[in-house]
Amino acid sequence: MASEARRARRKRRLTHEQRVLAYALSSGLPAVVVAVALLWAGGFAPRVQWTLGVLIFGFWLGFSFALRGRVTRQLQTLANLLSALREGDYSIRARGSKDDDAFGEVTTEVNALGETLREQRLGALEATALARTVMAEIDVAIFAFDADGHLRLINRAGERLLAQPAERLMGRGAAELGLADCLNGASNGEGPNGERAVNGDGAASRTLQKKFPGGAGRWGVRRSVFRAQGRPHQLLVLSDLTRELREEELGAWRRLVRVLGHELNNSLTPIKSIAGSLESLLSREPRPADWRDDMQRGLSIIGSRSESLGRFMQAYARLARLPQPRLEPVPVGELLRRAAALETRLPVEIAAGPEVTVRADSDQLEQLLINLLRNAVDASLQTGGAVRAGWSGHAGVLDLWIEDGGPGLPNTANLFVPFFTTKPTGTGIGLVLSRQIAEAHGGTLTLANRRTAPGCVAHLRLPL
Repeated sequence: MASEARRARRKRRLTHEQRVLAYALSSGLPAVVVAVALLWAGGFAPRVQWTLGVLIFGFWLGFSFALRGRVTRQLQTLANLLSALREGDYSIRARGSKDDDAFGEVTTEVNALGETLREQRLGALEATALARTVMAEIDVAIFAFDADGHLRLINRAGERLLAQPAERLMGRGAAELGLADCLNGASNGEGPNGERAVNGDGAASRTLQKKFPGGAGRWGVRRSVFRAQGRPHQLLVLSDLTRELREEELGAWRRLVRVLGHELNNSLTPIKSIAGSLESLLSREPRPADWRDDMQRGLSIIGSRSESLGRFMQAYARLARLPQPRLEPVPVGELLRRAAALETRLPVEIAAGPEVTVRADSDQLEQLLINLLRNAVDASLQTGGAVRAGWSGHAGVLDLWIEDGGPGLPNTANLFVPFFTTKPTGTGIGLVLSRQIAEAHGGTLTLANRRTAPGCVAHLRLPL
C-alpha cells in the first residue's frame, strides 16, 4: 500500500514545464487581478471593460506560455546536444551561444566538450589504424583470445602460420586451432615438452618445439593478459627462433674455426718451415760439421710447438666438455681455505666472513677458485704485492672476492674471450672456464681494477 501511494504521488507531481508555466501564471496573477478590478471599478462602458479584460488575460496567458516554451526549447536543445555526444556524433553544435548569460555559458561548454571528444576519437582512430598496420606488417604471429578461449584478433603472420584466412579462424577455440599448449602451457619452470619457461614484465615466456600448418621449428612463446570491455583477454605472441638460432650457430662455428685455424697456423707454419730446412740439410753432401746441432735445435722446436698445440687442444676439449654441476651443500670458508693452501708460491691472506653454505659442485667451484688464485698470484709476483681473499653474505647472495697487488688490467674487453691470453705460456681458457662454472651455478663472475690501490679484484656472486 505504501509503495502504491508513493507511485501515485509521483504521478501527481508536475513536470518541469508545468512548474515553469505555474510559476509564470502565479507571478502575473496579482497584476491581472488588480488590473481587472480597476477596470471594472472605473465606470467604463461594458464593451470597453470586456475588450480590455480579454486583452489583459490574453497577454497574461501568452507571455506565460511563451516563457514556458523558451525554457523548454533551450533544455531540449541541450538534451539533443548531450544525446548526440552519447551516440558518438560530435559534429552537432549549438548556435547562438553567448558568454554573457547562463545558458550561453552552458552551450559554450557543451560545444567545447564535443570538440574535445571529437579530437580524442580522431586520435584514438588514428592510433588504432597505426596499431592495426603495425600488427599486419610485423613478422611475428599475434593472437588475442577472450575469457572463453575463443580467437578475437589475429594478424597476417598468424594467418600464414595457421595457413587459413582470418574469416575462417575468428571465433574458434584455442584447442581447435592447435594453440592450446601455447595458450595454457606452463608459465614458470619446465614446460610440458621440457622447454624452459621464465617470467618477465608480467608476461610468461618460453620456447617450444612445435609444428604448425604454416611451418615447423622452435618458437618463442610469450603470453600476457589484458582487459577489453571489462573482461580478461589473453595475448599470445609466437616468434620463429629457427633463423636466429641458425645464425647464432653459424656465427659460433665461424668463430671456432677462426680461433682453431689461427692456433693451428701458429704451430704448423714453423713446424713446416723447420721440417723443410732439416730435410734440405740432410740432402746436402757433404753435410756441414754442425749439422747434428742444427738437427737437435730444429727437432726441439718442432717438439715444443707440438706440445703447445697439444695443450691448446686439451684446453679446448676441457672447455667443451664441462659437465653439469652436481649440487650439494658446500661450506664456503672451508673450500676457500683449501684452495688457498694449494698455492705455495705466495701466501694468501684470508679475511674470514660468516660461516655460510652454498649448494654447489665442490670440485668445479674449487677449480674456479684455483684459477682465480693462480691469476692473482701471477699478477702479484710481478710487483711484489699481496693476495687477499674473503667472502660476505647478504640479501641471499654470496659475494666471494679475491684481490691482488699486481699491475692491474690494461684492457677488460678480452678477459673472457676464449684462448685470449697475455701470458707467454697461457692457454686463455682459465677465466672462460671459471665464468662457465659460475653461470652453471646461477651466479656471475666479474673482474675489475681496484679503486683505492693497484691491482685487480675478482667477484664471484652465487645465490645462497
